[in-house]
Amino acid sequence: MEDVRICYIGDSLIHGVGDPTLLGWSGRLSRISQNSKQHITHYNLGVIGDTSSNIVDRWEVEATRRVSNSSINCMVFSFGLSDSIIENKRVRVSLIDSMKNARDIIGRAKVKYNVAMVGPTSVVDKIHNARIKSYDDAYSTVCGMLGINYLSIFKILLNDMEWIEDIKKNDNIHPTEKGHEIIANHIYNWEGWWFA
Repeated sequence: MEDVRICYIGDSLIHGVGDPTLLGWSGRLSRISQNSKQHITHYNLGVIGDTSSNIVDRWEVEATRRVSNSSINCMVFSFGLSDSIIENKRVRVSLIDSMKNARDIIGRAKVKYNVAMVGPTSVVDKIHNARIKSYDDAYSTVCGMLGINYLSIFKILLNDMEWIEDIKKNDNIHPTEKGHEIIANHIYNWEGWWFA
């Protein structure tokens, strides 16, 4: 049986905010990806409120401690929602800086690991969604240039009424258990996912 280690690195969406089971979408994704050929070790490295600037500073040290030379090591990055939040009349991380951070993170990770990126999710607020779309498009471009699989979950969820109703039940941003399941299923059925 192959030793597969997956580090999910990102913000509150990776962490699983809103899910009373504490699995989040990453825990659900690892669970449904487990099979008789691979033993998956799941590492949730999501930090509530983290921006790409926080992640660029911490991901490598945290990931290195969780992998080995004999395992299949995978990094799944998902961030951008916190970058796009308005704080003190401006976004927390500018689009240009967020792109640079993504390029730095993904560029360094792909040298050593299998890498995939899942973009930020949509929210209820339409003005915020317009900002998120810009970040989503930017990350897609960066990943395309670096040859990394990128899933625009934003585009998938933007008009998904089941998703919208679910986040409305919570805080208009984070999903409940149902929403995390929706994300996990979309990633599992995505052609860029390694273990479907």
